[in-house]
Amino acid sequence: MQPEIPSNARTKAVFFDAAGTLIKPARRVGESYAAMAAKHGKAVAPAALFERFRICFDGAPPLAFPGAATAEIEPLERQWWKRLVAQVFEPWDEFAEFDDFFDELFAYYGRADAWLLYPEVVETLAALKQRGLILAVISNFDSRLIRILDGLNVAASFEHIFVSSVVGYAKPQARIFDLALTRFGLTPGQALHIGDSEANDLQGARNAGVRVLLVDRGRAAGAVPPDRVDSLRQILDHLD
Repeated sequence: MQPEIPSNARTKAVFFDAAGTLIKPARRVGESYAAMAAKHGKAVAPAALFERFRICFDGAPPLAFPGAATAEIEPLERQWWKRLVAQVFEPWDEFAEFDDFFDELFAYYGRADAWLLYPEVVETLAALKQRGLILAVISNFDSRLIRILDGLNVAASFEHIFVSSVVGYAKPQARIFDLALTRFGLTPGQALHIGDSEANDLQGARNAGVRVLLVDRGRAAGAVPPDRVDSLRQILDHLD
């Protein structure tokens, strides 16, 4: 169930998840991993790599480093991803050039051209800004996200980009939402969160008492649940 919103509340801010909501990889993850691994002498099928990535990513610890000094964040981010990618390749034989492969992979996913905006993003953000709404990103990502969104020419649309690795809290923890609410001087009932993950976005926003819509672009035809949309354009229909 959605949290109860006071009758006098008015939506003043819209928070967005990033990957799967605003952006997606330009190439399938398994294909990118397989192509780069092959360059470094490791042949693994893209489908097998994607399945292994999904399992490892879902089981990984939060991408957040509470109490870390600013100078420590980027090295910690890199270590987090290196451990994850090493786990992805564990079922196969020794990967002699793994370090070189990882360096290339990590650099690639930090580039804007490794990502695509979903088609409706620019027009939706413009429409929301025109209504005078505060826009922000709340993402379980690392500090590369800011450069990616800047390279895709949408970073300026957001008042702030809250990245889990930087702020020290990750969804579904309520704390990362609380940080955003506090920064903008909002009550939970004055914000709407948009994301694609039931565990991180749907449950996370509800943990913080924030109204939430789940983007389900692959949804089968039929009646649309009240907390689902299949396009960001439909956010406009859910504003009070």
